[in-house]
Amino acid sequence: MNIRRWIGRRQPTWQALDALLKKLETRGVKALSAEEIRQFASLYRSVSGDLAHAKTNQVGERLVSDLQSLTARGYAQIYQGSRRQEWQAVLEFFQRGFPAVVQRSRGYIALATALFVFAGLMAWWLSWHDLRFISLVVPSGMIHQVRDRGELWTGSIVGIEPFASSSIMVNNIQVSFGAIAGGMTGGLLTAYMMLFNGLLIGTVGALVGQNNLAVPFWAFVFPHGSLELPAIFLAGGAGFLLARALLFPGQYRRSDALKLYGTQAAQLAFGLVPMLVLAGIIEGFFSPQPNIPDLVKYVTGILLFVGLVWYLGRR
Repeated sequence: MNIRRWIGRRQPTWQALDALLKKLETRGVKALSAEEIRQFASLYRSVSGDLAHAKTNQVGERLVSDLQSLTARGYAQIYQGSRRQEWQAVLEFFQRGFPAVVQRSRGYIALATALFVFAGLMAWWLSWHDLRFISLVVPSGMIHQVRDRGELWTGSIVGIEPFASSSIMVNNIQVSFGAIAGGMTGGLLTAYMMLFNGLLIGTVGALVGQNNLAVPFWAFVFPHGSLELPAIFLAGGAGFLLARALLFPGQYRRSDALKLYGTQAAQLAFGLVPMLVLAGIIEGFFSPQPNIPDLVKYVTGILLFVGLVWYLGRR
């Protein structure tokens, strides 16, 4: 092979790729026309072949190094652009896709919410009419702390905020994904988790109310609960979507229904994770702080909930 002749013949290709790369590196992909993008892809493949050819025929370390640098720059632009597109897709999902899928799933989410609220109200009523009921649901240590010592357990978070916050996040995500996976039991496990969590919050609410601690307790719950509870309802809705696919596939084959409703459930799961992360941060660092007035906590919780409703109701 005549190396000089080969270099002379291929050099315009390298220079053309270098010129396009400089435009990409300084101004981004929007600076290229559709034809230039096609040309860039073709030039990149061609120069990659030249690099392999140069290595095989030992044309010189300097030229091999230059071609390696050129192909590395091209590779970076291709895959950096791919990553940018991925992040743009994530941003687009949270801007429009997540509210849309929540609205499409509102019937299933409403069912999960209704089960939770029903269990909570029943537990609250039973706790006020039969004090023995509380001991069946709430640990004895918590009952002793509230009834005998007249204090909430939330102060134990103060001083260990990072550990508590991360533990709360992990626990809430596990509960939510358990509710979603429960759809594969025909929705039985999902329904149980909604009822159990409603039962627990209703019983605890009655316990603190009986001992004049309702105001500080709900001040603790409002800030993070405004995100945490809706996220759990979304998880329940996702679980019921899977149950629908299993039990009532309708016009679809069961496998096709699982793909269809499973995709919808997965979108709900993807969207609720940031809600739980933010709720965990608030519960660890904000909600239990004794130096923050209760009124501020109530207002914060209400504003977060109103903002969430506005966001999820967008069209």
